[in-house]
Amino acid sequence: MISLTVTALVFGVVFLAELPDKTALAGLVLGTRYRASYVFAGVAAAFTLHVVLAVAAGSVLTLLPHQLVQAITGVLFLGGAAVLLFKKDDGEEEVRRPEDQSFWKVAGAGFMLILVAEFGDLTQIMTANLAARYDDPLSVGLGAVLALWAVAGLGIVGGRALMKRVPLTLITRIAALLMLGLGVWSLYEAIAG
Repeated sequence: MISLTVTALVFGVVFLAELPDKTALAGLVLGTRYRASYVFAGVAAAFTLHVVLAVAAGSVLTLLPHQLVQAITGVLFLGGAAVLLFKKDDGEEEVRRPEDQSFWKVAGAGFMLILVAEFGDLTQIMTANLAARYDDPLSVGLGAVLALWAVAGLGIVGGRALMKRVPLTLITRIAALLMLGLGVWSLYEAIAG
C-alpha cells in the first residue's frame, strides 16, 4: 500500500533538491532544440532507472539496525544540506546534438545525458536515504520519480519562466533547510531511540 504522506514528503524534498541541479538546465537546453515529448521520454526513463537503483540501495540499508540506519541517514542528509548550501554554480553543460530529430535519437540523447549526469547525484543518494528511513520503497520510489519527472517537465517546457520568477538561490536554500531538518530529526531518533 502506498503512503500518501511519505510520497508527498519525498516528492517535496527531491523536487526542491533537483530544481537547482544542472540536469534541469540540460533538460531546458534539449527542450529548446528538440520535440519536448521525445526529450521527456528519454529523461523520464533515465530518472526511473536511477530511482529504482536508489530505492534498492536504500532497501538494503533497512537490514541494518534501526539506530545505525537513522544515524547514517542523518549524517548523509546533513552532508546533502551542506552540499546544497555551499556548492558553486559550474555553468551549463555542453549538450551533444543528435544528427536527426527521430524519436530514438532525441530520446536516446536525453536518456544518456541524464543517466551519466545523475549517477550518484545528490537526489539519488537522498532517495536511497529516504528509502532506508521510511522502509516504504513503493511510496519513496513513487514520490522520487514523480518529483524528478516534474522537474524534467518544468525544465523542458517552462524552465526559463520559472527561473525568472523564483530565484535559484531561494529554491536551493529551501531544499537545504528541508534536508537539514531531516538530518537533525534522523540523528535525534538515532540517539533517543
